[in-house]
Amino acid sequence: MQKSKQTRSMFLTRALERILADKELRRSQNAQLKKACKSALDDIKQDLEHDSPGDGPPKSPYTIIEADRYFLVFEMACKSKSPSIVTAALDCLQKMIVYGILVGNAPDSSAPGKRLIDRVIDAICQCFSGIQTDEQVQLQIIKVLLTAVTSNNCEIHEGTLLQAVRTCYNIYLASKNPVNQTTARATLTQMLNVIFSRMEAQAEYDECLAKKLHEEQDSAQQNKIPTIEQNGILEQDEAPESDRHHRKMVADTNGDAGLVASSVENTATESEDGNFGNFQSVNGIAESVDGDSTDLAVEEILTDMIDLVVAQSEAEQDPEKRENILSRNTSISSVSTSVAGDDLLRRNINFSHILQKDAFLVFRSFCKLSMKILSEGPPDPRSHELRSKILSLHLLLSILETAGPVFRNNEMFINAIKQYLCVALSKNGVSTVPEVFHLSLEIFVKLLANFKTHLKMQVQVFFKEIFLNILESTSSSFSHKWMALESLSKICSDAQSMVDIYVNYDCDINAANIFHQLVSLLSKLAQVTHSHTGLTPPQEQAIRKKSLECLGMILRCMVEWTKDLYLNPHSMSHLGKEHLPESGHVGNLSITSSQSNMGSHTSLNSDSSEQTLNSTTGGPADNPEALEVVKQQKDILEQGINMFNRKPSKGISFLQAQGMLGHGATDIAEFLMSESRLSPSEVGDYLGENEKINKEVMYAYVDLLDFGSSDFVSALRLFLEGFRLPGEAQKIDRMMEKFASRYCDCNPSGTVFASADAAYVLAYSIIMLTTDLHSTQVKRKISKDDYIRMNRGINDSKDLPPEYLEDIYNQIKKKEITLKSTRAGAKATNIKGTASASQRMRDMQDMATTAKALMEAASHVEVEFISTTHYEHVRPMFKLCWRSIMVAFSMGLQDFEDKEVTTLCLNGMKYAVRIACIFGLSLERDTFIQALSRFSLLQATAGIRELKWKNIESIKTLISIAYTDGNYLQESWHEILKCISHLELLQLIGSGVKDQATVAMKRSAAMIDNNPILTKTFGMEQKKLATIQESMGETSSQSIVVAVDRIFTGSTRLDGDAIVDFVQWLSKVSLSELCNPSHPRKFSLQKIVEISYYNMGRIRIQWSRIWAILGDHFNAVGCSDDEGVAFFAVDSLRQLSMKFLEKGELPGFSFQKDFLRPFEHIMKHNHSLMIQDMVVRCIAQMVSSQAPNIKSGWKNIFTVFTIAASHPDESIVELAFQTTSNIINETFQFFFGSIIHCFQDAVSALREFSCCAFPDTSMEAIRLIRQCADYVALKPELFEDMIGDEQSSAKPGEKVWVRGWFPILFELSCIISRCKLDVRTRGLTVMFEIMKTHGSTFLINWWNDLFQIIFRIFDQMKMPEQQVEKSDWFATTCNHALFAICDVFTQYYDILYESLLSDVYNQLIWCVEKENEQLARSGVNCFENLILSNGKKFDEPTWKLSCDTMLKVFRQVSPQQLLLWKPNQNAPDELQRLQLFCVLTAEMIECIDRILFYPTTTRADDEKNLEIAKSPSCEIPAEYRNEDEMFTHLTEDQLLVMVRCLHESHDMAKRFNCDNEQRTILWKAGFKGKSKPNLIRQETSSLLCALRILFRINENVDCPEKTTTILLRTCQVALKYFSTISTESHRDAWTNILLLLLTRLLRLPKEKFILLSNDLHQPLCDLLLFDVKPEVRFLLRKYFVRCNTAS
Repeated sequence: MQKSKQTRSMFLTRALERILADKELRRSQNAQLKKACKSALDDIKQDLEHDSPGDGPPKSPYTIIEADRYFLVFEMACKSKSPSIVTAALDCLQKMIVYGILVGNAPDSSAPGKRLIDRVIDAICQCFSGIQTDEQVQLQIIKVLLTAVTSNNCEIHEGTLLQAVRTCYNIYLASKNPVNQTTARATLTQMLNVIFSRMEAQAEYDECLAKKLHEEQDSAQQNKIPTIEQNGILEQDEAPESDRHHRKMVADTNGDAGLVASSVENTATESEDGNFGNFQSVNGIAESVDGDSTDLAVEEILTDMIDLVVAQSEAEQDPEKRENILSRNTSISSVSTSVAGDDLLRRNINFSHILQKDAFLVFRSFCKLSMKILSEGPPDPRSHELRSKILSLHLLLSILETAGPVFRNNEMFINAIKQYLCVALSKNGVSTVPEVFHLSLEIFVKLLANFKTHLKMQVQVFFKEIFLNILESTSSSFSHKWMALESLSKICSDAQSMVDIYVNYDCDINAANIFHQLVSLLSKLAQVTHSHTGLTPPQEQAIRKKSLECLGMILRCMVEWTKDLYLNPHSMSHLGKEHLPESGHVGNLSITSSQSNMGSHTSLNSDSSEQTLNSTTGGPADNPEALEVVKQQKDILEQGINMFNRKPSKGISFLQAQGMLGHGATDIAEFLMSESRLSPSEVGDYLGENEKINKEVMYAYVDLLDFGSSDFVSALRLFLEGFRLPGEAQKIDRMMEKFASRYCDCNPSGTVFASADAAYVLAYSIIMLTTDLHSTQVKRKISKDDYIRMNRGINDSKDLPPEYLEDIYNQIKKKEITLKSTRAGAKATNIKGTASASQRMRDMQDMATTAKALMEAASHVEVEFISTTHYEHVRPMFKLCWRSIMVAFSMGLQDFEDKEVTTLCLNGMKYAVRIACIFGLSLERDTFIQALSRFSLLQATAGIRELKWKNIESIKTLISIAYTDGNYLQESWHEILKCISHLELLQLIGSGVKDQATVAMKRSAAMIDNNPILTKTFGMEQKKLATIQESMGETSSQSIVVAVDRIFTGSTRLDGDAIVDFVQWLSKVSLSELCNPSHPRKFSLQKIVEISYYNMGRIRIQWSRIWAILGDHFNAVGCSDDEGVAFFAVDSLRQLSMKFLEKGELPGFSFQKDFLRPFEHIMKHNHSLMIQDMVVRCIAQMVSSQAPNIKSGWKNIFTVFTIAASHPDESIVELAFQTTSNIINETFQFFFGSIIHCFQDAVSALREFSCCAFPDTSMEAIRLIRQCADYVALKPELFEDMIGDEQSSAKPGEKVWVRGWFPILFELSCIISRCKLDVRTRGLTVMFEIMKTHGSTFLINWWNDLFQIIFRIFDQMKMPEQQVEKSDWFATTCNHALFAICDVFTQYYDILYESLLSDVYNQLIWCVEKENEQLARSGVNCFENLILSNGKKFDEPTWKLSCDTMLKVFRQVSPQQLLLWKPNQNAPDELQRLQLFCVLTAEMIECIDRILFYPTTTRADDEKNLEIAKSPSCEIPAEYRNEDEMFTHLTEDQLLVMVRCLHESHDMAKRFNCDNEQRTILWKAGFKGKSKPNLIRQETSSLLCALRILFRINENVDCPEKTTTILLRTCQVALKYFSTISTESHRDAWTNILLLLLTRLLRLPKEKFILLSNDLHQPLCDLLLFDVKPEVRFLLRKYFVRCNTAS
């Protein structure tokens, strides 16, 4: 403690000694000071002598010791007139404050209610007495005040703080020393930093303390322990506010005196020149700050706020006063009048901490200082007023730059900004002083960055009334425009601000379209020409360049906002990296990646910059869909307003039709009153119309106004401020009449009017008075007396009080009746040429007036501000402005050759493309891409021009977009790839390569060419072409070549959809290149091959989509008429196929099949022998080298061979067949499991080889088919286990049939149907060999399918277009097939009969029906053989089916038409058919006989009968019967059916033989040779067969009587008919019948013989009347002998 006192005494002693040593102290006026200094020195020495170390505990270093005793000396020194003394005193005070010797917390005994520190600061400030103050003293005052304000050892607040700040402020204004000025300004800045940083620190500390208390209380409640305050906390609460502040102050300010002084001195490095005016103005400015004491400062604030509260409460009760209240002075009107306004004011009075109050007072003071009006006339840069304004703006800017959370969010400061700062900006924002204007803009930028959520309306006013007006006005100077654009560039560089502006203004139905207007204006400025702006060309270019920069920044912000939606294809991993080329240096090409271009730009620290933009959900109001709906409604409303401003009735009707406006008169009136964008003139005209609806609206409009408690002039002002009176007197008359009526209704008493008529006349006269007094066209103004005389007798024939009229006259003269400022709109500023200085001043003043009124009105409104987070907002933003931006960038590229402008425009276009890509805006994306293509001069229609730097850069930009945004380009790939194609052509031309292709192109240049580039190029003079070629050198640079290659090598990183688009449009460009008949180019085709190679490693589902396009392209190119192009395509396809096949394929997939399909197409559609031979050789090579890897590709291979097999060239057929033969003979042995999927295709190929024009190949192919059948038989399990086949519907166990046997047999049937005799015979033989060999493994349903195949052989007869002759077909194939069918059916009868016998019978019937004797006879023979071979196995239904079939055939072939036939035009064909029926009937009779009694049995029986007849013995041997006969298997009914058929045939033949006339007709027609036709054979054979059947049936013991009767009747009829036969030859033909009849009778048992002989005896006796054969006579003898014996 002793040491502390010694230290303090050292400062005091030295300071006092220094004062005493000063020579000025010798003067008499300083005698008292001298005495006080000596006394103080003596006291200090005494204190040191009497003080001992043990006096007591050490006191706090912050406790003032002996301060009262010693400060009086320094106070006297400060009041001294001597600068040296004052300097020494101030220096000592500064050191005492720094080291904590002087704290000043003790009360000031001379001023109750104040502390000593207040007296200290007051003494220090009193040292500054104005301009005459010594410069050293000024500097020392600054130092000590800075120390006092920033020191942690003492506290100064409220009025004292304001006094310290004011003193430094006045020193800055009054001092002539540049060092002092700079130091004062730096001191003020540091003071403000300390004041506001302490406020933020205290708030942070309070928050931490409250949080700690809350946690301790929660912990205590959880543990159920009573809360006990800790000592430290209690001490904190109980300690004085100043001590608490000192103990917890954040040490972020300068606490060391040396540091303070050093910082002050270091800042004083720059000087400002200038002469000051008299000090009276300085004092005026200084005194404008709040009073000298705290009471005055607080009293002023409280007075303002209380007055406003009272005014507001009155306004709530009396709405008519509201407008007057809103138009009061700035300090009152700037306080918010929201719904909770009263409570807010009261809360503002209760500051949470003294430091907040200090900050508020300081901030408010500087705001008021910045609002001071400058003197009229051109501003003097050295004037105190201007320098004061500039300084205050600088300090306000520093406050905003360092604003912390409390200042940014506290409602008190927000209201202060609204009420003071924003109003100040409205004045200064249109200042003609560049520095003031610039500072105002800087402050606005800071406000927009940190406070926009609270200043929605203020931001709108500033943008609309200041920014946009200044930029749009032609009267504003270049410097103003430039500074506005500079500020805009800062705003436009912040993504959050730009999106917020769009959402909160353009998407707010009640707000202006700030974003749209801003972009439109910038676009307009970027296009404007010198002839319309009044700017010099350099200034014009600077403005245009800056506007383009701002537009580019806006687009960059959009890109930055949506950067998380953008997927850079080159930062993602894809399959197929093994195909990427080695990455190399890009060269000098300036194609920046998206990461470098899309970096975050933080020129504005947005208040919501800490929000995470990755989130997809914003606040409740941040709903993109809802906001878009609002935007649409707003567009409709604005469209209606524009229509109204042109024709009001149409606008009203439109809004009503759109549902934006009600149909009632009140709805329309409210709309006219509230919508400020309506033209006042049109509103007035609409209200004044004489139509019914217009009158109703006008009445409703007036009724909405409340004129109660308002004087007449105020009511009239209120009425007329919403519209402009129309020019027609009748309209005005109607309006004034309604106004007078309404005014009298609102004021029924207390007015001077006797009736409404008086009010009406007076209102009209006030309108006339306003026009007279304020119209520039009226030269002689009406006097007050004239006005009184004019209104005599209007009040019900009485006069109004003169003083009343005088008051009206004075009010109107003072202020005319005008529109409300929000209705008046912006003044027209489209002045031609350069505006004069006075005009600029007037325009600026008009802007300031409007802006101030709007800003004051806006401070009363609380509007919600949406802090946006959604990405989706960028879509409507971009759609709103892209056209304007597009035009601006296009004009910039077109008009400028400047590299910087070119870079700005190209970067802007790149950003625009990026945004359009991200949101899938195809129109916008394509438009920008086409513009870049146009400026790159790479379009086909552009011809060849000299490429400038901007054209080269456009090419680079286009390539860069293709590389970075490839995932989003979609249809735009077409334009880009066309440009790349033309770029390659330019490189070819520019390089001057003289190869064959170039020579050919030059030769064809004169031809009509669909490529204008080549036509225009090679038609030029050689000299000019050389110049152009030289200018194209840059296009061949390594950087561009590498960049183009990167697009194709980088295609592997495109996503699945993008690569499909890329390939699709590259294919189209390639086709356009190849379609040139004179000089087709293969550039894009080569690139297709490259990208196919690169992307082959993609996942198969993506590759399938790619190859679907590439395959079609190779199909088209491979079929090109140019063999060179087609050969290149096939060879490229071969290389890609070999590479693709190396990858192999899993079972069940078909990628190889899709990949190799172009070979099929080319082979089928390209008829060039060379190309077809190339295709076959390529396939053969693939089979030779990649057979183990081929899976589904076998299908394409066999399809190619199938096509090749039908080729007329033997070499191609032989090469294809040789490869096929190797596959069957060799590959099948080892890889049959992989080929089995394409087994059917292999057999189809062999079928085609079998049908080729070369017999040896055909026979060998059939042999290979037989070999394939052996493979199927040996490995059926492979077919069953096969997966992934499209014929998956086959049931288990039947797959081998569907996939193996059926294709073989089907293709053999095709061979049988198509080929020549030897080939088809061989095929038929092999087919049935396979059935006979392997049929045992066939299931019944397989046989069903197989027989359908077999029956197809006979279908050739239904196809007359076949080249095979029918006769040859019947004679060979059909006969062979029919008998083979019977053989197979017999071999597998047990399996086939149940389901196939009827089909076989039907097929035989079909053969019998054909008009071919051989085929029909073969059918009958096969029918016979089938029954004879299998009849013993027939069951009852089978026999029934067989008998029915025989009956059907019998009746079908019966020649009944012979009896009725007459000659006609179709006679030859009909006779031939009848002759065939006769033959077939005879065949069927024999067939029945052979089936029933077995072949040769009948002949043997006839021979036996003849022998019996010749034998002399009477013994009749038994009948011979063959054991294989079918007679015994048939039932009696079935046999009788056959007998009936035979009878019918016999009867028909008898009738024909008896009809001699008909036989003659047929004979003459040529029927059956040269003699008359007869049916004796049919007659006899049918009867013979019938008799055999009947006698055989009659042999049975239990033979029914019916059968015996039939037999008897048959014999009687036959014998009777024999008696009628007249010709010997005819009777001889009956010999066998008679022998059979007699023999069978003789073999009958006795009973049956007697039975029959009784009825036949007489006819038999009649036989003796005829000359019959001896054999018949011998048997008759035996018959009669038996009859005799029997009797």
